[in-house]
Amino acid sequence: MADLGMVIVGAGEAGARAAVELRTEGWSGSITLIGKEKLAPYERPPLSKSSLVGEDEPTPMTILDEAKQSQYNIQLITDSSVVKIDRDGHVTELSNGQQIRYERLLLATGANPRRLNMEGSNITDLLYLRTFEDSLVLRSRFLPGKHIVVIGAGFIGLEVAASAREKGCSVTVIEVGRRILMRGVPEEIANIVEARHRKAGVGFKLGVGIGRIEKTLDGHSITLVDGTVILCDAIVVGIGAIPETSLAAQSGLTVDNGIWVDERLATSDPDIFAAGDCCSFPHSLYGGKRIRLEAWRNAQDQGTHAAHNMLGASKPYLDIPWFWSDQYDQTLQVTGLPDCGVKKVVRNLSEGDKLFFHLSDDDQLVAASAVGLNSKIAKDIRLAEMLIQKQTVLDPKDLENPDVKLKALLSI
Repeated sequence: MADLGMVIVGAGEAGARAAVELRTEGWSGSITLIGKEKLAPYERPPLSKSSLVGEDEPTPMTILDEAKQSQYNIQLITDSSVVKIDRDGHVTELSNGQQIRYERLLLATGANPRRLNMEGSNITDLLYLRTFEDSLVLRSRFLPGKHIVVIGAGFIGLEVAASAREKGCSVTVIEVGRRILMRGVPEEIANIVEARHRKAGVGFKLGVGIGRIEKTLDGHSITLVDGTVILCDAIVVGIGAIPETSLAAQSGLTVDNGIWVDERLATSDPDIFAAGDCCSFPHSLYGGKRIRLEAWRNAQDQGTHAAHNMLGASKPYLDIPWFWSDQYDQTLQVTGLPDCGVKKVVRNLSEGDKLFFHLSDDDQLVAASAVGLNSKIAKDIRLAEMLIQKQTVLDPKDLENPDVKLKALLSI
């Protein structure tokens, strides 16, 4: 067998970033990156946006192409999976029988779309979006005049709905919750986003469940529990994601809403780390609250951070959560954890944009969220992120007043 090296299971954002960082930080041994898909690592945010609506045939936005693999001397194994980890022997076994030894192992296995589980949901042509291949299927179904139903009004569902409208489809969004964007977004922002969708022609059925789904000659029939029947040409399901923990659980690692890691991103085995959508971790800036994030930047940052600790550092992961969603001409951005706030302050910006500050009971800023045209709000969210990082206690009146510059509050 080969000498011990660094092995990364999962060739997504976190895995690819970790591989490059390991080499950049001086690791001279082997680095093996293993991915289930046939493609080299690529960016996923475009899948619900430009891949669906661009005029040209989409291609993956590769983040670790052959040239970069060669530059950093990274061995990429695609179309394969790890089926077993021998923790005592420090050996991984692949689906093709190949064995690869490791000194340190990173699990960056991501998450899988939550499947619809109800009468009729075993229909084989319900559509989900997780991979580039999935986006090509959706693109082929988003034809002008077709009626698309989106089940789930979270970020993926709404981005898909916006893309379908841009392609000339009629769109209905079904959400069992009482409003859209129930997780981590203030209701006021959700209302603004919903209004923009309605202006674009999207229909909503909120606060109602699905009774059954049936195939028709040319599409589907969806019967809601209130008796409403909706006929459509295609159904896209976006009801959340489930962390991929099967390999970790099979290997005897602790699992708790994802692969359990400590503040260094190490699992219950000190030689195995985890990063990205698949892991839950404690955040000391939020009192050690254990969280799991499904976000592009978190996967990127955790992959980089894990690489440092795999090389012997012992740094806690303290990056502030941040995510965004572009829909039509609007962008929505959130930094921090709004659910940890007990007070809310609104700053009215130009052209109807709004910035929400979420404070603890002692006026420490714990999160900020905003919605506005294009990327005008990005600077304010970035400054708010810096204030959160500093654990700043602020006067709510200053936060409410748009004449008080956030940059000036950093010096407090």
